[in-house]
Amino acid sequence: MTRLPLVLLVAGVIGFSLSLGAQQPAADLVLTNGKIITVDAQFSIAQAVAIRGDRIVAVGTSQEIARLAGPGTRRIDLRGRAVVPGFIDNHAHFQEEGAYWTLELRFDNIDSRRAALEKLRAKAQSLKPGEWVYNLGGWSPDQFADDKKPFTRDELDKYAPNNPVFLQFSRAETFLNSKAIETIGLGTMKEPWIQRDGSGRPTGVIGPAGNGPVRDAANFLDAPNGERANLPRDVIVASSLAMLRDLSSAGLTASGGDCTFEELHREFQSQGRAAMRFFCFRTAPGGRGAGALEKQLAAIPSLKYFDGDEWQDHVNWGENFVGGGGDNLYAATQEPVSQESWNTWGRFAREVVKARIQAMIHTQTEVNIEGKLQQLEQMQKEGLSVKPLRWALMHMEQVTPAQIERMKKLNMFLAVHPREIVTGGLLHRVHGDKAFGYPLLREIQDSGIMWGLGTDAFEVNQYRPFQTLYWAVTGKMIGGTVVNTHPVSREAALIAHTRSNAYLFFREADLGSIQAGHFADLVVIDRDYLTVPADQIKDIKPVLTMVGGRTVFETGAN
Repeated sequence: MTRLPLVLLVAGVIGFSLSLGAQQPAADLVLTNGKIITVDAQFSIAQAVAIRGDRIVAVGTSQEIARLAGPGTRRIDLRGRAVVPGFIDNHAHFQEEGAYWTLELRFDNIDSRRAALEKLRAKAQSLKPGEWVYNLGGWSPDQFADDKKPFTRDELDKYAPNNPVFLQFSRAETFLNSKAIETIGLGTMKEPWIQRDGSGRPTGVIGPAGNGPVRDAANFLDAPNGERANLPRDVIVASSLAMLRDLSSAGLTASGGDCTFEELHREFQSQGRAAMRFFCFRTAPGGRGAGALEKQLAAIPSLKYFDGDEWQDHVNWGENFVGGGGDNLYAATQEPVSQESWNTWGRFAREVVKARIQAMIHTQTEVNIEGKLQQLEQMQKEGLSVKPLRWALMHMEQVTPAQIERMKKLNMFLAVHPREIVTGGLLHRVHGDKAFGYPLLREIQDSGIMWGLGTDAFEVNQYRPFQTLYWAVTGKMIGGTVVNTHPVSREAALIAHTRSNAYLFFREADLGSIQAGHFADLVVIDRDYLTVPADQIKDIKPVLTMVGGRTVFETGAN
């Protein structure tokens, strides 16, 4: 049995007036002369912040906060810059995919096809002939202003003639060169997902059904697709630290999702090198094969949650149960799902609710959302309620207004992961104008349901919060094409990427806003998010990121 944490609302407990008391020790750090976008319940704007230890002790005017400084206080003059709370991504795969961050060819912030290909050439030249060049996602051909067509086999051959190349576009398509086709023996395979030209030669373009098998055949991570990379420890350490630096430079301070390398990040914490808070999944062991289902079900009551600390904690089950189906977002129609399969899903859901465990469940299509809601509504009738557990359905591209209202009645959380930022063009080719409402963001906001933003990065999406906010406010994907016509206000988007996600993880008393008593997780940015032209939101850059009052990223421009 797992007990949910008692959430203490401290809005009036550690107040500003207390922080100004004469007996209070001096602040360790004060930031003054800025625009502090607190994202508190009133969306207040202040000028300055005082920090002592790992927490904020006061928020107010520059004159008020200056009085909290002492001889040893560090002072930062913001010179009018804006400050926002540290961004919380409610679902990503940072630990898992960060293990090979420095090995992977990345196309982040590259807006030219030629520049991407030159980066491919440089990566190939840095490797021995025959070694894999791989990119596992977070990009889209649509981001290239000069040419948005998919990569071709011959094109990749030109820039990497001696190395097999695997470029994955959001698990939707993969592009291979001739060396890759030869290395994995694709030419001799008879699989229907292999695209061929008129002469029967593989084109090197692989659709969703073939991504996993091709990746398993390539085996560049020395592990099956979806399992923990089996790489040398020094490589994993260096890659993970580099990833943390890049996440900090983007303003990310916390994330939900997998904790594949939990022990390593605990080690970083003990060394003072931790830079992200992780709110982790925990699922039941059971393995595969005969008896696995019953073993998992039997193990659920003994699972422990909320057994960590402020840096890393297990808070929920994610992201799937056994059973269900009909969830292929890249298909125009879904395969039928048997009632038996949905009943199996319901068995899992019942055991998780009985154990008082929060769950974050993967679901994308209208059909899949419907199947899960029907199971949860039936459980509610039986007296098994998810209402106090803050259950979440996540991704949610095809959620309907009626489904939003039904989720709201169950006190559920709606976790939006706009993979459309990179796959918007593809989804419009598959679904037509319906994709302009993937998801119905404005309707979600107007419904009053609790909702938050995440990314599901790194493979299926980019990871930068300001790119996500740009999409939420303008409806534009990477590259500038409008793919969603249901945007929300800047304020609503910012709340969804900060305070709302703190609520999801039962951390609203500590995280998600800049308030006295909260952890000092904040980001100083180079322009004002609330007033900059909307098309420039994606270009906002952090100049300083703090987690628990400790600087984890700084440009030197302060």
